Amino acid sequence: MSAQVVAVCISEKKGERKRPVASVELRQAHGIVGDAHAGEWHRQISLLAHESIEKMQRMGLDVDSGDFAENITTSGMELFTLAVGTRLTVGETLLEVTQIGKECHTRCAIFHQAGDCVMPKEGIFTRVLTGGTIRPGDRVNLCR
Repeated sequence: MSAQVVAVCISEKKGERKRPVASVELRQAHGIVGDAHAGEWHRQISLLAHESIEKMQRMGLDVDSGDFAENITTSGMELFTLAVGTRLTVGETLLEVTQIGKECHTRCAIFHQAGDCVMPKEGIFTRVLTGGTIRPGDRVNLCR
């Protein structure tokens, strides 16, 4: 299975959609430099598969990378099937899965439009073990 990065996204404030950028710099034990969700906690980086976004597109929504507030959009790997503790290399970085999905306390605009949202069920969260740069096209590999 060959997985890769489709997009990398950031936002300056929590609670808003993220915007795609050309590359992101990850700092060990911190997250993405300049992203609102970075910090010393277990949800430093969020990932969502493009295949999950396509589910919402098939429901008629005009959504794309970053619209679910994910930092990294991938393709070619069912992220939500990974176990907590799984390690991934993403480009030159090393990430560890810390959480699968999340509780959605307030229904987002996407939920109100479609009656569902994929991020709470299919998004994953990681912490940064080894920093570096990530760009679209970088490989995503399971560490064995």
